[in-house]
Amino acid sequence: MTQMLGGCRALRGLFAAVVLVGLAGRDCSAFYLPGMAPVSFCSKDTEVRYKTAENSLDSQCKSQIEMYVNRLDTVESIIPYDYDRFDFCQVPKTEDVRPVENLGQVVFGERIDASPYNFSFSKNEDCVKVCEKTYDPKVKEQEEKLTFLRKAIMLNYQQHWIIDNMPVTWCYTVEGDQKYCSPGFPVGCYVDKQGIRKDACVIDTNYDQKDTYYLFNHINFTIMYHRMSENEDLARIVSIKVEPHSINHKKTGGKCLTGVSENPVSAPMAIPAEIKEPISISYTYKVEYELNTQIRWASRWDYILESMPHSSIQWFSIMNSLVIVLFLSGMVAMIMLRTLHKDIARYNQMDTEEAQEEFGWKLVHGDVFRAPRKGMLLSVLLGSGAQIFCMIFITLVFACLGFLSPANRGSLMTCVIVLFVSLGTPAGYISARMYKTFGGEKWKSNLLLTCFLIPSIIFAIFFILNIILWTKHSSAAIPFSTLVALLALWFGISVPLVFLGAYFGFKKRPIEYPVRTNQIPRQIPEQSLYTRPLPGIVMGGVLPFGCIFIQLFFILNSIWSHQFYYMFGFLFFVAIILVITCSEATVLLCYFHLCAEDYHWWWRSFLTSGFTAVYLFIYCLHYFVSKLTIQGTASTVLYFGYTSIMVLLFFLFTGTVGFFSCFWFVTKIYSVVKVD
Repeated sequence: MTQMLGGCRALRGLFAAVVLVGLAGRDCSAFYLPGMAPVSFCSKDTEVRYKTAENSLDSQCKSQIEMYVNRLDTVESIIPYDYDRFDFCQVPKTEDVRPVENLGQVVFGERIDASPYNFSFSKNEDCVKVCEKTYDPKVKEQEEKLTFLRKAIMLNYQQHWIIDNMPVTWCYTVEGDQKYCSPGFPVGCYVDKQGIRKDACVIDTNYDQKDTYYLFNHINFTIMYHRMSENEDLARIVSIKVEPHSINHKKTGGKCLTGVSENPVSAPMAIPAEIKEPISISYTYKVEYELNTQIRWASRWDYILESMPHSSIQWFSIMNSLVIVLFLSGMVAMIMLRTLHKDIARYNQMDTEEAQEEFGWKLVHGDVFRAPRKGMLLSVLLGSGAQIFCMIFITLVFACLGFLSPANRGSLMTCVIVLFVSLGTPAGYISARMYKTFGGEKWKSNLLLTCFLIPSIIFAIFFILNIILWTKHSSAAIPFSTLVALLALWFGISVPLVFLGAYFGFKKRPIEYPVRTNQIPRQIPEQSLYTRPLPGIVMGGVLPFGCIFIQLFFILNSIWSHQFYYMFGFLFFVAIILVITCSEATVLLCYFHLCAEDYHWWWRSFLTSGFTAVYLFIYCLHYFVSKLTIQGTASTVLYFGYTSIMVLLFFLFTGTVGFFSCFWFVTKIYSVVKVD
């Protein structure tokens, strides 16, 4: 039943995404998509007055603040878990409790559910008991639940709560007296056998017992709001901040003593590594409301996003990329305006005997457009690369316009999936057109490979990783019905669109070359070290990678360290610079190879810029070793599995850019020379 509901949510989410894309032309304000209207809150008396009066829906308000819980994750493991997997306070399960999740949320493993934490607006409450849990070491089921809870504390799992579509944040001071607001807070903290206090244990000096787990079972909520007008009781929430605490309520007489001065040394809820007697844990909370006249609803995410890595580093990344582009552009301009221009002028002079002698890149004019080996595979990769190229840039445009903000959870992944499925037509057209240009005749094989080769590799890796998540009972494990829904999108939408694009591609005439191809291949002279295929390919990916490696750090942080990524304007600019750099580097090396009378440029142009993906993989390996603290074989396999998918997509993206840049360059230079 759960899997069926997951599939239904995925399909409903996909439909919602298509509708939202259709609404993109409507006016929108601030940070949110059209239709994501703010919610007004008021006291109970005001709510009753609005309900009895004949007012419009826009002026109504809510007195009850509902809180939702999301999955729990950690930087020490890639395996997230559902909130229900832990023995926390929960609401009775009904089919309508869980909100509808879109396709992106299901794929990302987000599992939002209702919680027993519900507040009355503007009503301060102190030490409210939510529930109590008892663990008897003699009862196997209870012992297993407590063991799993201790494991979560050991691995520093973070809870993610949501109020009014805003993440509940835990703000604390980091190095340099900088304020950092995390969109989550830890389950607890651990003091090891040597007495070293790990993670959040440093917030309280009472957490000092060796080999002990401290559970944060009391939460102080501070809900800030601003009034819509001075004469009305209507308000909007602008921030929710929490302070987690560990309290043994039995030792404090049921009181919620949280301050260091007022909390006795023995008061924290300490769970030893081994328990011999039953223990009881009470979960409580305190809520306070504060009026804030500075923050507006439209900018309420700012205090979270501003605590992320500063934009000055992003500007450094842009300047670094621009320097590389200017360097390459200068070299390409020198070749185009000086060397190449002189070559063309000399080749076109037919008056002197010296000009009749052909040398350099003109010598291979009869072989430069000879069909490449494995033309079928190359055309398929180009088709898939064109599909990914369009998907990436359309996604970045939507993201720059604010349609894929962090407030709209799962929208980024939903947009990527919808666009990839919907852009089958360019893939089929490019693949068929290039294959026909190469002189291929097995159009059925080309069509089937375009439909299934790259998507099958991605789906196979994804399915294997999903099996690992299933065995770990992780929330990131996609239900079987959702996998069926993804297959339905693939076979029901993407495949027919590839067929449509291939139909038009094969219907068009092959691309005409500016020169004829000789029947007998020309012998290639022995090449120097830097004009050989492998050194040229290896060198070709260095500069494009240099443009993106700083930006890549922030992207990997957002994926594996669970940070928000919102600077899509920087990313869009860097993507444009990457395309320019790949094009210029490939054209530059292609010219050198043609001057060395090596006319095998088809595959080399694809692999030269595509080799940037190899440097991407090396950087991901470095990031795994130096930045992450991931533990366990399963998490390691998941990391490199997801990384392999990213590297494959990036390889196709950069390789396609390099190929078509080189194709344009070669066609252009051989079309302006006179060939006898």
